[in-house]
Amino acid sequence: MTQALPILSLVETRVLGVLAEKQRTVPDSYPLTLNSLVSGCNQKTSRNPVLELSEAQVQAAIDSLKGYSLVAETSGGRAFRYEHNIDRVLRIPSQSVILLTVLMLRGPQTAGELRIACDRMHNFADISSVEGFLDELAERPAGALVVKLARLPGARESRWAHLLSGAPAEEVAGPAGASSDAAFGAHDASLGEVAALRANVARLEAELASLKALVGRVCSELGISEAG
Repeated sequence: MTQALPILSLVETRVLGVLAEKQRTVPDSYPLTLNSLVSGCNQKTSRNPVLELSEAQVQAAIDSLKGYSLVAETSGGRAFRYEHNIDRVLRIPSQSVILLTVLMLRGPQTAGELRIACDRMHNFADISSVEGFLDELAERPAGALVVKLARLPGARESRWAHLLSGAPAEEVAGPAGASSDAAFGAHDASLGEVAALRANVARLEAELASLKALVGRVCSELGISEAG
């Protein structure tokens, strides 16, 4: 891909991740309708953070991703359907797409956690195989797609995060001499706050877009200018 990779929002990465996940876990239903995509985005399991997205929010993310060629629209049956183009746009193998998918849907994971979470989509032979693909993504000539995070106090493995939404929030390590439990608590609060803020911003943007569209329709019906 010659153009710079766009910085995706939380909603855009959720939509992209769901499309990539469902392609492999429910192939008979893929490409997905808007309703199916919304349901996948709002799943309570295998999602971090858990979101409550509206159709308008998901549709706005789809339209944005279509502009980057990361999502394509197809017409089948009585509803439009959507599919991802991650492998073609980013030019990465299917195993790497699957690792990115889990990171987009579940947040930072260790290589061991990724191997387990990917099992329904691809059976990695061992953790070293997962690490090999992660290293390739981190050293990708066209731009890194993942980053290895600093190991948290008391953790035995480092976690990995995707870079499709830019650099992840800094890890919060407790002050010198603080207990590991305190450090973990501060880290979890930081990630939760960031995820909540992103979700709220995405919700407000979608509500604003819906209100603008409503105002436009009302003005059109009344034959008045929106500026007036």
